[in-house]
Amino acid sequence: MADSDQTVRVRPATLAKREQILKAAVEIFGNKGSTNGTLADVADQVGITHAGVLHHFGSKQKLLLEVLSYRDQTDVAELAEKHIPGGPELFLHLVRTAYANERRPGIVQAYTVLSSESVTDDHPGREYFEDRYTTLRREVTAAFHELCAQEGVRDPDTIADAAAAILAVMDGLQLQWLLHPGTVELGGASEFAIRAIVNGVLHPGPELSRYAASTS
Repeated sequence: MADSDQTVRVRPATLAKREQILKAAVEIFGNKGSTNGTLADVADQVGITHAGVLHHFGSKQKLLLEVLSYRDQTDVAELAEKHIPGGPELFLHLVRTAYANERRPGIVQAYTVLSSESVTDDHPGREYFEDRYTTLRREVTAAFHELCAQEGVRDPDTIADAAAAILAVMDGLQLQWLLHPGTVELGGASEFAIRAIVNGVLHPGPELSRYAASTS
């Protein structure tokens, strides 16, 4: 019984320390990137040892994944039910997220690197990214169905492709922006792409083959 009581007393302190480390990691990786930011930097900011950070998170890679999850949580902290909005409002939320990401290039870099690495065998982040994409495709699909119902679109057979395309274009633009920040405007380009995809579902234009045929 005493051991159980002690565990209950320790847990809040442990959770508080983990959150302190995560907040420091967000700042460090946000300013220095996932490669240049080190566990020693995080440890120094929190006032613990490198071993102390490892005690809580195990490795730098696992800490980076926790940072991404923590970012997801803080992104919706001020939203109703602590969750991204549903329906057409979801598309506006995605646009706002793209503009917000312009202010945290290090975290975007961490996300981009880890998401690419997650396709390799036994990568610790594979489950996180599989779950993330599955969930987001489902929620974007539901938002499309609601929007189509509102606009009287009866046969939205492109929704599955559109949902995957929105996520792909957002992640792809993040990569281009990281490589050429002076050329690609992450927020503006993301807003344009999302608007184009949404309008493509609601008001599909002619097939691309028509344009090719007209120039031959």
